[in-house]
Parts: sequence; C-alpha cells; structure tokens
Amino acid sequence: MTKRMRQGAVAAAALLIGTAAACAAPERPADQVPHGPPRAGSAAPSAAGGAAAPGRGFTLVASGDVLPHDSVIDRANADADGEGYDFGPMLDSVKPVVSGADVAICHMETVFGEKDGSYSGYPAFVSPPEIPAGLRTTGYDSCSTASNHSLDDGADGVRRTLDAFDKAGVRHTGTARSAAEAARPALLTAGGAKVAQLAYTFGTNDYDLPEGQPWAVRLIDERKIVADARAARKAGADVVVISLHWGTEWQTEPDEEQLSLGKKLTASRTNGRPDIDLILGTHAHVPQPYEKVNGTWIIYGMGDQIAGTMTNDDGELDGRGNHGSIGRFTFAPPAAPGERWPVKKAEFIPQMWDLDTGRVVNLPEAVRRDAERDDYREIQSDISEAVLSRGAAADGLTAGR
Repeated sequence: MTKRMRQGAVAAAALLIGTAAACAAPERPADQVPHGPPRAGSAAPSAAGGAAAPGRGFTLVASGDVLPHDSVIDRANADADGEGYDFGPMLDSVKPVVSGADVAICHMETVFGEKDGSYSGYPAFVSPPEIPAGLRTTGYDSCSTASNHSLDDGADGVRRTLDAFDKAGVRHTGTARSAAEAARPALLTAGGAKVAQLAYTFGTNDYDLPEGQPWAVRLIDERKIVADARAARKAGADVVVISLHWGTEWQTEPDEEQLSLGKKLTASRTNGRPDIDLILGTHAHVPQPYEKVNGTWIIYGMGDQIAGTMTNDDGELDGRGNHGSIGRFTFAPPAAPGERWPVKKAEFIPQMWDLDTGRVVNLPEAVRRDAERDDYREIQSDISEAVLSRGAAADGLTAGR
C-alpha cells in the first residue's frame, strides 16, 4: 500500500481513451440501473451535453476504498455461513444512504481471484469475486477500479475483476480488458442527466503494464484526463465525475501534487463551462478534506470504507485507517440547455469500519441511537475535523446522515 514512484505516460495506443465515438456506448439496460432511469417526462440529454428540458435534479453519493484484508474475507465467509462469501451484511448500516441516492459510486482497491479459489490480503491482494454482488445489494451503481493494486494479479486479475462486476450489474471504470473498453467511461442516467465517471491511478506499485496492453490501467496524466472529460462531454455527458487514486498515505492534508492537479483540472473549461464537475479521491487511507476549487467540489480522500487492521508508515496500528466519509452531492438542472448542472447541496457522512463487529458504521446514526458511545462520537468528530479542515463549511458543506 506504500505509494511508489508514478509510472511514465501510457503508450500512444492508450490515447484511444475518451474518444467521442467510444464514449457513445449503449446505456445499461433500465433493469440493471437501480437508480438510473429518468423520471417519466424527463428529457434525454442532448448531444451538446445538456438536457433540453431536464425534469429534476439528482443525488450522487461516493465512498472510499474497499480493501479486503484477510480478516475482512474471513468475516464475509462467516456471514455466508461458511459457504462462499457474503459482503452485503457488512454494509447494511450505510445501505439507506447508498440506495437512497440516484447514483452511487464505490472504489474497489483490489482485484479478484477465481471463484472458490485462494485469496490473499496485504501486500498482494487477491479478493473473492462475490464482492460486487454485495456492493450491488447495497445500492452501488458504478465502481472505480484504478488503484496501485490493479495489477497485483496481472492481466488475469483485471479480467476476473471486471467480469465479476459485469455479472453483478455494476458499472466500472479505470481498468480494462480491451482498448475499446478502456476508451469508454462508466455511463449512468439519473434525473434526466447522463453522468460519466472516469478513473485514474498514480501507479501500480512498480508492476509493469501487461505486454501489449498499455490501456489496461488508466494512469494519472493531466492532459489525458482533460481530453477524456471533454470527449465524454462531447458524447453527451451532462455531469463528468473523475475518480483519482492519489495522495500520500496516512497524511490528512492533501499533498502538493493533489493541490496542484486539483487546481488545474477544475480550471479546465470549454466555452466557459467546466470540463469536470466533481473529483473523488482515494488512496490515503485516512479521511482528507473536501474543498471547492474553481467552483468545483474536490474530495481529496474519502478514507477507507472496508479494511482490516491498518498499520501506518511508522509500523504502528492506526485506527484512522478504518475511518472515512461518504460524500453526497445534490445536482440541480441547468439554468439553460448546455450549461452546467450545479451542485446545490454538498454533504459528508462520517463512517468507520468496526474491527470488532466486522461492520461499516454510519456514525451519525450510531451516535443518535446510542448517546453513550463516546468512542463513536469522538471518531465522528475527528473525521469531521479532517473533512472541514480546508474551509469547506464556508462553501456550504454540511454534515449529513
């Protein structure tokens, strides 16, 4: 999980990513999108990237790293009564938040092994392929798969991971089985808007990209991210969401690379309209701040949603590795066709992974139900302090539940 030196730019063949023709992929069938289909009477998005007469806005939620250590895998096996793995129960407390949104985005840190195969935790993660079914049951629609662990089991691990997401009916972006797939963002529809998600990582722990597959993992490159975002917009995306696996592990404050790249990406515009509407960060393993930069919300790091016992860079057990937040953003229809879908409400919901119970805890709800849980109250306060540490409250960010 240690951050390694960023790999070089992807070979020229990867420039296929984000072309307008490829972005115009078929939508997921309505019966595979739990929150996606627009309400009756909502207009379809126009080719210019704005609905002609959108009927309503939509809510989008996003959460941090799903990082199944051995203890997490054992918990899922126990929840399945020893017959396979069930990752749904451990997410029950946040299911109302996730399933209650129009679009829900997760981040899958690891790759999957064969069904009924052998699995491993740190340092080279190979996880059970039942995970997407648990994410789907919770209400997630799409998951970023670009991380420093994307190549822990080579190209076969990438393939198995995306096959499992397809089987569960969860969209994915950030890794690919083909150049054509790499050129497509995850596309979802909500509230009359077409939402495109793209994902990138700083590197792959010094694993080389598979031979002949320079497109297997999307690597962070400012110009490429902007080009991909513009291509998605040109192909009809009303809202473009960028998932970035970046930052310095165990550091609450965003590092200089995050701050610099965040400013550049949010400043990018086409005909006066921002090319990117939301940035979602993962990797640091601790909650990082939210900030509105150039009018666009950035979550520098959502922390871990699911993870086992975490040890920091000093070799010490660090409970912050089990803390995180869910971001919830309410988008409103544009004032005129082709204009930006603005965020009219921004919220964060503190959460944690309880090592004793093997469950994600929605902290505001847990504290409300049991006022005597001083430990939960203190963790909720610590997460809130980190999230708000760059002045997001002044821009309207509030605590939700």
